[in-house]
Amino acid sequence: MRLVPEHPADDLVALDQDHPGFRDAEYRARRNAIARIALDYRGGPVPAAEYSPDEHAVWRRVQEVLRPQHLERACQAYLDATARLELPEERIPQLHELNPRLSAATGFRMLPVAGLVTAKTFLGHLGSRIFLSTQYIRHASAPLYTPEPDVVHELIGHAATLLDEEVAALSERLGQAALVADEAGVAELERVYWYTLEFGAVEEAGEVKAFGAGLLSSSGELARFRSEAELLPFDLERMARTDYDPTDYQPQIYVAPSFAALIEGVSAWCAARFPG
Repeated sequence: MRLVPEHPADDLVALDQDHPGFRDAEYRARRNAIARIALDYRGGPVPAAEYSPDEHAVWRRVQEVLRPQHLERACQAYLDATARLELPEERIPQLHELNPRLSAATGFRMLPVAGLVTAKTFLGHLGSRIFLSTQYIRHASAPLYTPEPDVVHELIGHAATLLDEEVAALSERLGQAALVADEAGVAELERVYWYTLEFGAVEEAGEVKAFGAGLLSSSGELARFRSEAELLPFDLERMARTDYDPTDYQPQIYVAPSFAALIEGVSAWCAARFPG
């Protein structure tokens, strides 16, 4: 995210001028308050973010739109995992509510982060089965859009898949690789993560189904990716060399022959590229 020079000096979070909440003082104050939870966190159960009625209303609106889209366009592994997670529809759940279930299933925990972090920091924490999660929610004026990861993206997109041991093990392997990789290697890992765990798709019963969290948490992207994005064969070497733009719909989506092929393919690539 670019720094915006006009933001007040006491802002913990700098928003771009085109962010839906840039001119909303109340929203910016809420972002700062929620960022403070992450900055002050020192371990133990994650403190609750006291969400407002309007913020819960945004969550309900997103759930209302995404649930039928998931039934039509999400891969079965995601549908199975999200059914197990049982996210509430009427309110934003707290990280401390979800962590016992994630930990019992795969040993993963979601810990708070104030905003965007470097790829090495994010991936490196995965190596310890820790997922760094934002807690703020997108602006109420644009409930179906966010220019950055928010709690909708983290919980609806990522949390369910962390219940799946294969996804958990793959995430851990990518994280361990990031801890030993040089700068170029981390960039390759970041791109592979982006094109698989964020925006990956798989074939199921002759159809292309969404797997990545970026697709599964964006109603607009989920609605268009099969008809408007270029669907490419699964090619990890090409992914590792291909930059991406996180601020717009993805023009290219790599499609694995199956969920198993995605997991096995990324795991094998990672082992070969970053042995040990």
